[in-house]
Amino acid sequence: MSKLLNSNDLEHCTNNIASNGCSFTIVAPTPDGGTPEILTPAFKGDGECRVEHLTSDLSARRPELLFSRRLVRAFKMHWLSVLVSVCLSVVVLAGAPAASEQKPFIHVVNDVETPMQNIVTWDHKSLFVHGKRIMFYSGEFHPFRLPVPSLWLDVFQKIRSMGYTGVSFYVDWALLEGQPGKYNDSGVFDLTPFFAAAKKAGIYLLARPGPYINAEVSGGGFPGWTNRIPGHLRTSSADFLAATDLYMSRIGALIAAHQITRGGPVILVQPENEYTGPAAPNVTFPDAPYMNAVYKQLRDSGIVVPLISNDASNSGGNAPGTAAPVDIYGHDGYPFGFDCAHPDTWKNRVPTDWRKVHLRQSPKTPYSVVEFQGGAFDPWGGAGFDKCTKYVGPSFERVFYKNLYGFQTTVLNIYMVFGGTNWGNLGHPGGYTSYDYGASIKENRAVDREKYHEAKLQANFIVASPEYLLVEPSEAFVNGDAYTTSKHLAVTPMGNSSTGTRHQDMRSNDNQVNYKLRIGNLTVPQDGSYLSLKARDSKMLAFNYMVGNIKLLYSTAEIFTRQTYANGKSILIIYADEGDSNEIAFQGTFNTTSRGGRWLTSKHVDNQTIFNWQSDSGFWDRTLHLDKVKVHLVSRESAYKMWVLPISQGPSTDTPYTGEVVESAVILGGYLMRTFSVKDGIVSITGDLDNEEDDLQILGGAPDIVNDVLFNGERVEDYYHEGDVLIVKLSMPTHNIDIPNLTNTTWRAIDSLPEIQSTYDDTKWTVAGLNKTYNTAYKQGTPTSLFASDYGFHSGTILFRGHFTATGNESSFSLTTRGGEAYGASVYLDATYLGSVPGRGSQQNATSSHSLPKLEPGSNHVFTILIDSMGHDENWNIGFDQSKAPIGILSYTLLGRDSSAITWKIQGNHLGEAAPDIVRGPINEGGLWAERQGYHLPSAPTTQWNSSSGPGSEEIPAGSIRFYSTSVDLDIPRGLDIPLSLVIGGTSAPLENAAGRSRYRMTLWVNGWQFGRYVNNIGPQTAFPVPEGIWDYHGKNTVVVAVWNMDSEEVRPATVRIVRDMWMVWSGMEPVKTVESPEWTERNAY
Repeated sequence: MSKLLNSNDLEHCTNNIASNGCSFTIVAPTPDGGTPEILTPAFKGDGECRVEHLTSDLSARRPELLFSRRLVRAFKMHWLSVLVSVCLSVVVLAGAPAASEQKPFIHVVNDVETPMQNIVTWDHKSLFVHGKRIMFYSGEFHPFRLPVPSLWLDVFQKIRSMGYTGVSFYVDWALLEGQPGKYNDSGVFDLTPFFAAAKKAGIYLLARPGPYINAEVSGGGFPGWTNRIPGHLRTSSADFLAATDLYMSRIGALIAAHQITRGGPVILVQPENEYTGPAAPNVTFPDAPYMNAVYKQLRDSGIVVPLISNDASNSGGNAPGTAAPVDIYGHDGYPFGFDCAHPDTWKNRVPTDWRKVHLRQSPKTPYSVVEFQGGAFDPWGGAGFDKCTKYVGPSFERVFYKNLYGFQTTVLNIYMVFGGTNWGNLGHPGGYTSYDYGASIKENRAVDREKYHEAKLQANFIVASPEYLLVEPSEAFVNGDAYTTSKHLAVTPMGNSSTGTRHQDMRSNDNQVNYKLRIGNLTVPQDGSYLSLKARDSKMLAFNYMVGNIKLLYSTAEIFTRQTYANGKSILIIYADEGDSNEIAFQGTFNTTSRGGRWLTSKHVDNQTIFNWQSDSGFWDRTLHLDKVKVHLVSRESAYKMWVLPISQGPSTDTPYTGEVVESAVILGGYLMRTFSVKDGIVSITGDLDNEEDDLQILGGAPDIVNDVLFNGERVEDYYHEGDVLIVKLSMPTHNIDIPNLTNTTWRAIDSLPEIQSTYDDTKWTVAGLNKTYNTAYKQGTPTSLFASDYGFHSGTILFRGHFTATGNESSFSLTTRGGEAYGASVYLDATYLGSVPGRGSQQNATSSHSLPKLEPGSNHVFTILIDSMGHDENWNIGFDQSKAPIGILSYTLLGRDSSAITWKIQGNHLGEAAPDIVRGPINEGGLWAERQGYHLPSAPTTQWNSSSGPGSEEIPAGSIRFYSTSVDLDIPRGLDIPLSLVIGGTSAPLENAAGRSRYRMTLWVNGWQFGRYVNNIGPQTAFPVPEGIWDYHGKNTVVVAVWNMDSEEVRPATVRIVRDMWMVWSGMEPVKTVESPEWTERNAY
C-alpha cells in the first residue's frame, strides 16, 4: 500500500540538510495509537525524499516557506525573507486521517467535550470554517466612525480587494446607552446593515463588543454615567457588572443573530479588550470572576462561536488552562509605538521570539495576533496623519508583516485598515477629530496610499498559498549565512528545525546587501550574478511551489498570486523591484514563448528550465508560456495595479468567503476593482476608475467565449481577446462639477455667549449642590461637587455659573479646571472677560488666576466658566479607573472670602443624558448656548440673525463666541465618488508651530452632525473630511461654524472652505443613501 503522510499528525519532525541530499527523523503516532514509531527517510538520488515504511511513499513534495525580513544595523546587518523548502515532504502515517478530516479542537462546556457548534473550529495551525482551513487575514474597521451605513459596503469591498478575508470591529457602548437603562441602536447605530454588507463582500467578522474597548474613544467605550458607579470598572464589582448587563445582552443578542451558525458573517467574538496588567494594587488581578462573567453574558445572549482574546502583550493572560480561559488565545503588537513626528527613525523592535512564547502559552490554538500595528494615532499638536502614513508605511509592512508570517500567524488583524472619524465628541482626549490612523485606506475612503497596495501584494500571496497554513516554522531566526552568502542577512525557515537568533537593527536606510541564496547543493542565482536587498526591505520567496501541473523550483522574486482554472490553465504573477536581478527555475524542460522583447535569458540544467532577467523601472508586464501555465513577470508598480477578485458564479452576486472561492479573476488596471462575476458567458465587473480612459486586462478568469461585458452595470461596447487575455476598454463619463464657495454664500451670525449678560436667567439650570461626589476615584476639592458627570453632562462644552454677594474684600479669583488634553477654558466676572486657559497639546488641567476689580459691598455677581472638554480618558489600567478622571472645576479660591460663599449651577448639552436627538446620538452635542437651542440643526430660525460673510470675514472680540450658519446646494452626478472636506484656512496641510498662533477654536457641523473640532494654537488638523450621506450630494446642506476666541485680544479667524479631496472617481460602489438628519424644532432650552 502507498499513502501520503500528513504532517498534521506528526508530533515531532526535524530536517537535517545533508550535503548528499536530505535526511530527517520523524516521530509519529501509529495508526492504532500505540507506541510512536521512528522513521528514517532515505535520499533516493532522484531529487525526492522518501520514507521506507510499509511501502509508504513520500512521492509528493509540498511547497515550503521560509521567511525573513530586511533590517539594517550599524555593521550592516540585514534581514532576508525567503520561503524555502530544500527537501521536506508532507508526511502522514498509513491509516491516519487526511488533513481535511482532521478533528479540530472544540469548545469545552463543563469539562465535557460538547461542541457549541461545529462550523467554526480550530487546531494548533488555523481556524476551520465548514471543515476547511482558512487564513483569517483581517483589518480593523469601526462602523461607528463612519456613520453612513450605505458606505460600509464600500469599505468592505476595498478591504476584500486587498486580499483580506476578515474584518474586526468594536462596538462603542457609550453611543448606545447614553442614559442608564435607555438603549438605542436605531439609525446609524443599527449594525444590521454592517453584517449584511460584510456578508455581501465575502468578509468574515471578529466582533469585539467589550464592554470595554479602549479604541481611542471617550471613556474607552464606557458611557459617562459609569463615573458614578462606586465600584471599580473592569472588575467583578457587582454594581459595575450590573451596569453592563443591558448593553451586553442587547449587543450580544444582535451579534448572535449574525453568527455564521445563523447564516451571518461572524465567526469569532472577543470579550473585553487588552485585559492585561499592570493593575492598581488594591484590586484583584487577574480577576477571573470578572472575565468569566463577561463570557457568561455573551454565551447567555446566544454567542456560540469561539471566544478569542487580545492580550495587550504576549503575557498569556486568559489563555487556555488559566482560571478564565478563552477558546483561542491572542495578543496585540505595536512594535513601533506612535512617534509619527519622526517617520524616518526606525527602532530595533522586530520581535524574534513570539512563536516560541506562543508554544509555551497556548500550543493547541492557532497563533493569533489580534491587533498588529497598521498605523498610529496622533495626539493634539502632533505631526499629522500623513507622517503617520510614512512612519508605518510600505517599508514597515514589508519588514514587520513578513516577520509575522515567519511565526505562522494564521489569525492576523491589522489595526487599523480604515480609521474613520471621531465625529460628535466620540474620541478620547488624546486625539483630535480625524482617526485616519495613517491606515491603508484614508479617512475619506481613498485607496491611493502605497501601503494599501503593498498590503494587497502580501495578503494575496498568503491567501493564495494554503500550504502556509500547514508549514512547521522555525522557533527562532537562524543565522543568515546558513542560507545565504552574506552574514548581514537574517533568515527564518519555515519547515526546518534550524534555530538560532541574530540581533538586527533597522536604523540605517541607505545600505544594500548583495548576496546569493544557498538551497541545498545549489547556489542561486546559478548564472553567477548576485541578488540584492535594499535597506528596510524583506522578501518572501517560494520554493517547490506547484502552479497547475508545473513545479516552480525557486524564485528569487516575490509572488503576488497563483490561480488555476477549470479549463486546466494556470496563471502565476511574479513581481520585482527596479534594478533587481532575478532568477526563477521550473522543474522540467520547456520550450517557452514570451512576450516583451529581448529581456530574458533561459537555459536548461539537470531537468530544470532557468530564466534570468533584470528589472526595469516603471510599469511593465512580461509573460512566459509554459505548457498550460502563463507566468507574468511584472514590476512592483504594475503589481500594485493588479487585483485578485473571487469569481461569483450562479444566482448570487455576493463575493464568496475565503474557503468557498472556487476560482479568482486576475485583473490589471483601474483605480479599484471590486467584484467579478460570470454567468451565461456574461462577464460583469464592478470597480472604480480615476482616468478618463482605462483599459482593463483580465489576465485570468474570463471565459474563453464572452457573450457580453458589463462594467458597473453598463454594457461595454469595446472588448476583445488578445491571446488568452480579455481586454476591456473603458471611458469615464465626463462631468462638470461645481463645489460651492462658502465665502460667496450668505451666512447668518449670532452671539453664543448670552450667559455673561446681566439679563441672563439661569434659574432652570442644574444646581451643583452635591455635597459629596459620586466619583470614588478622584478627590473632591470644592465645597460641593463641580464634576460634570455627577450631574449628567459628559461631552463638549460645560458651563458653570457661580453666584456670590460681594463684601468688598474680594481681590482675585483662581481656579483649577480640567477638561482633558488640549482642552480650553474661559472665565468671566459678570460681563467682563477675565481670561482663558487656551490649552496645550498634553495639558489636561490648568490653574488660572484673575485679578478682580473693587466690588461694591452687598452687590451680586456671577462667575461664568466655560470648559471646552475633550472627552473622558480611557480606562487602560484596571483598578485605577482613569475614565473617572473628572471634567469640571477641581478647586477654586476667591481671595478674601470663604469658598462656600459661591453657590454654583451647571449646564451642558441640552437635557444631559436625556439628550433629545436620538438620531445623532447622546454625545453629538455640547453645551454652547446655540447648541442647546438646536441652532446647529438644519432649518434653524436664523433669519433674524445678523447677516455675515462667514468665519474669517470679521474680527471676533476677546472672549467672545460667534455662531455662524449657512446653507449650500450640492449637485454631484450619481455614480461618482468625490469626497468632500471642510478646510480651515488656505491649505489642508497640518499646522506646524501652532503654539505661536492666535488662540481660538472652531467647531464644525454639517446637517447637524458635528464633524470637526479645530484648535488654532494647537493643531494639527485643518482638513475635516465629511462623508457623502452626511452631506446630501443632491440637495440642500446646512453648514454651521462656532468660533470661540480665547485670546486676550480680538482675532480674525481663518475662512472655511468646501474642498474636494480627489479630482473624480467613477465608482462601482452602491448608491449612497443620505442619512436621516432631523431638522430643528423648538426646544425649551435655557
